Order: sequence, then C-alpha cells, then structure tokens
Amino acid sequence: MGEEGEQLGIMSGRDAFQIAVERNLDLVEIAPTAKPPVCKLMDYGKHKYEQAKKDKEARKNHKVVEIKEVKLRLNIEDHDLDTKAKNAQRFLKDGDKVKVTIMFRGREVTHPDLGKALCVRLAQIVKDISFVEREAKLEGRNMIMILSPNKHD
Repeated sequence: MGEEGEQLGIMSGRDAFQIAVERNLDLVEIAPTAKPPVCKLMDYGKHKYEQAKKDKEARKNHKVVEIKEVKLRLNIEDHDLDTKAKNAQRFLKDGDKVKVTIMFRGREVTHPDLGKALCVRLAQIVKDISFVEREAKLEGRNMIMILSPNKHD
C-alpha cells in the first residue's frame, strides 16, 4: 500500500523496500498474518508521534473510577444517615463507586439483620442514581456493601 492508502499491488519484499528507499519512507508491515503479508509505505516516526498524541488524548478523557467510603454505625440517627447519604450521592454523581461500611462494636455483631436493614435504607435513599453492585455482607466486625453509579447514556 502507498502513503495515501492506495494499492500498489503484490510485489516482492525487495521491490517494496526499493520503492520505500526511493520515496524516502519506511516499509511497515501492518498485517503479517495475511497471505501475502500487507505492508505500507509511511514515515514511521510521524506515525508513532500521531499514535502517541491519540493515546494521550484518550487518557485525558478517561475518568479513573475511585471507591469512596461511607462509614456508619448501627445506632446512627436519622439526620446523620441523611448526611452520609448526601455524601454518597455526591460521590456517585462524580462517577465514583461508594463502599458502605457498617461498623459493629461489641455484641452488636450478633444482629447482622439490623446492619442489612441499614444498608437497604441507604440504598433506597440513593436508588435513583445508583445500583447495588455487591450486596451487604458481613466481613469480620464490618458489614460491607458496594454501590455503583448508574450508567449515563
């Protein structure tokens, strides 16, 4: 293939290399598995530069999803729960995941059903902008649930 993508036809590697030298270009193999292999005449340095520019632009537009944590206690007051829910909503709107951690102290750990109910309450508050990625599960003295933001179409 030529510089502009035009077909130059099937030829030996030696002939293709000769054309590349005459035009002061590089001969780059772009489809080595094809029969016969497909090569293109191009300025390889310029091609690498353009590719690096595209990759940099793609990285700039890519948002890294972080996991933010909201910690709760089993006997949290309603107003405090609302405050924690507002924080969770803010994190979710920013496109981050939210890890809800309910910390049990002492004998509270014998009531995982209360912790699960608290997780469900929080999930209900933020249900319009999120979904439960991982259900509430007891891990040691903590119950953990993960919420993910809804996909914006």
